[in-house]
Amino acid sequence: MSGVAVAELPRAAQTAPIPGQDDAPSAGAWYLIFVLTLAYTVSFVDRQVLNLLIGPLKADFGLSDTRLSLLQGLAFTFAYILFSPIFGRMADTGNRKVILLGGIGLWSLGTSLCGLARSYWQLFIARMGVGGAEACLTPAAWSIIVDSFPTRLIPRAFSIFLMGPYIGGGLALIFGGLLLEAAQGWDLSAVPYLGALKPWQVVFMVAGLPGFVIALMMLRIREPSRKLALTETKPERMAIAQVWQVFVDRRDFYGNFYAGMASLVIVLYAFPAWMPAMLMRRFGASAATVGVQYGVAVLVTGSLGVLCGPVIASWLERRGRVDALMRVPMAAAALLIPVSIALAFAQSYAFAMIVATLASFAYSLPMALASSALQLATPNRMRGISASIYVFVASVMGLGAAPTIVALLTDHVFGDERSVGLSLSLTCAVAAAISAFFLSRALRGYRRILDDAAG
Repeated sequence: MSGVAVAELPRAAQTAPIPGQDDAPSAGAWYLIFVLTLAYTVSFVDRQVLNLLIGPLKADFGLSDTRLSLLQGLAFTFAYILFSPIFGRMADTGNRKVILLGGIGLWSLGTSLCGLARSYWQLFIARMGVGGAEACLTPAAWSIIVDSFPTRLIPRAFSIFLMGPYIGGGLALIFGGLLLEAAQGWDLSAVPYLGALKPWQVVFMVAGLPGFVIALMMLRIREPSRKLALTETKPERMAIAQVWQVFVDRRDFYGNFYAGMASLVIVLYAFPAWMPAMLMRRFGASAATVGVQYGVAVLVTGSLGVLCGPVIASWLERRGRVDALMRVPMAAAALLIPVSIALAFAQSYAFAMIVATLASFAYSLPMALASSALQLATPNRMRGISASIYVFVASVMGLGAAPTIVALLTDHVFGDERSVGLSLSLTCAVAAAISAFFLSRALRGYRRILDDAAG
């Protein structure tokens, strides 16, 4: 990863009063990124492994696509958005290491408890536990990353950290499918407590275990001191009224940024949620085949996209585009419109996989850049709350709405579960168009913040 070029920050950011911006990061900072990336990876394994278990869950509990989508979305998202502002404020005022340590342990426990569920509602409640605990990760991790690296390396740090969702999503599909297939042949009757478990329950139990190891690795991380943002002169604690005033003064950036990225996240979550079902229902592929092939595609192209984003932004910045951290997300949203439409015309498994692969690259491309832009444009003592608001709006639209919108179209508009590809195509094309519109407006607000910082 060290050989990958990254984005230089806009010149306004390079001249901002941020201490230590030219210092080399310590070994501890890279260890922090390593552990946080593992945590983010495992969090996506835990939240997305359910996407490959749709078939057995539907059979065991007699569920419609809409009720399944509530497990994918509402159960997780309700708790996630409820606790996000709480964890955001805690990240701004408390010890971020302690927050992360507790959250990782709790969501891992919740994932394992999903494997003990005996009814739809027990599984629903366990998924809520996973969602509530995972809400700690984004605000605490974003804040601690910015304070651990010099300014010029923040996009690189974010690009590595934000590989987690794509590695995790890919591994959830790859090993989830293989484990589900293998567990069907296991005889656990002689094992206490495990003998009565069904294969899908074993998958959940195993998925929860790595998080406990990562929680132990967190013990070696040190809490860094806090640094300044673009327009700060000293890192004072901010009252809620001051935080609100910053949002009001910069509403042309924050409002459009949140709306644009929330719409883009619909695409990011809808594809992994329903693409496996589309490939299995439409083309008769097995869960293991889809898990390995689509999982590898998500892992490789998603990771490649999040790493290439800073490279492209750096190339643009060297050519005078100081707003590159927001320009690339706008372009990526526009690219997703024709890619999403193409899925509706997929007549073969191979063509559908090509579309899914292109989509994975496109929706991962802007993630590190958008995260960097938001953190760098935000005062230190409100970075946690700005990140938690991002998590909130992205979760409502992405985690909460995306799976259910697709399911409702499949159940009530097309009326055929084999038409899930059409539902997915329509949902993502419209969401991408809305995202491109709002991100073009956020781009203008971001340029104004850069101009103000430059003086």
